Amino acid sequence: MSQASAVALGAIAGATVFIGLPIARVRGLPKGVQGFLTAFATGILVFLLWDILSHAGGPVEGALEQGRHGAFAAMAAIFAVGVAAGLLGLVYFNRAIFGRIRHGAQAPSAQSLSLAIATGLGLHNLSEGLAIGESAHVGAIAFTGVLAVGFALHNITEGFGIAAPMTTDAKPAPWRMLGLAGLIGGGPTFIGTWIGYLASSEYFSVAFLALAAGALLYVLNELFNLGRRISSPPAFAWGLLLGFLTAYATDLFLTAATV
Repeated sequence: MSQASAVALGAIAGATVFIGLPIARVRGLPKGVQGFLTAFATGILVFLLWDILSHAGGPVEGALEQGRHGAFAAMAAIFAVGVAAGLLGLVYFNRAIFGRIRHGAQAPSAQSLSLAIATGLGLHNLSEGLAIGESAHVGAIAFTGVLAVGFALHNITEGFGIAAPMTTDAKPAPWRMLGLAGLIGGGPTFIGTWIGYLASSEYFSVAFLALAAGALLYVLNELFNLGRRISSPPAFAWGLLLGFLTAYATDLFLTAATV
């Protein structure tokens, strides 16, 4: 498969993020429904955090089991620094923009939270693009197509996760804002495919996944805080469960298709 074809597949896989974004423009929803949607998005991100950490930790554990002590030390350090950079980077970035947050009285706006979610998912999708590019480079054409389709389906749920916090705003999110969020969340799939076709590296993969995990840790903390304010515990728990299972189902589809 040519590089142009592989990158085109990566672009299509990333573009499906936009399918879930228009939910941000829906208004007039009862507060309970807003809380449920927030919980549903939180469940999706909880699954993605688990999935990301599993994939990021795999190469680190593999190097340790194989006795590659130098590679293990390097990847373990990359993992730790990546998670710290993803988490603390967003903490201090938002602190610089919104000022010191005390006792939860001041929190990021819905749009800034959505952009933070898009950033974390974009880093995750960069690693998905790497997988598409690497498989295309070695000539596994059928496998490349399956990966692209699977990631495309998975990214629809990610688009919803990005948009959900904006449903709590009084005014519909501007289309320009949704376009920016979609580019941040889905665009890295295209970039990752291009990089993965040119070079394959466990170190790159661990770094991007660790950054994504750290960013999602920050985002989940904010979403749980938002959910407690606008949703009852039972409603939030049901939304959390359904979001997690929905994301898990799309991941199982990808797994089954690649067997």
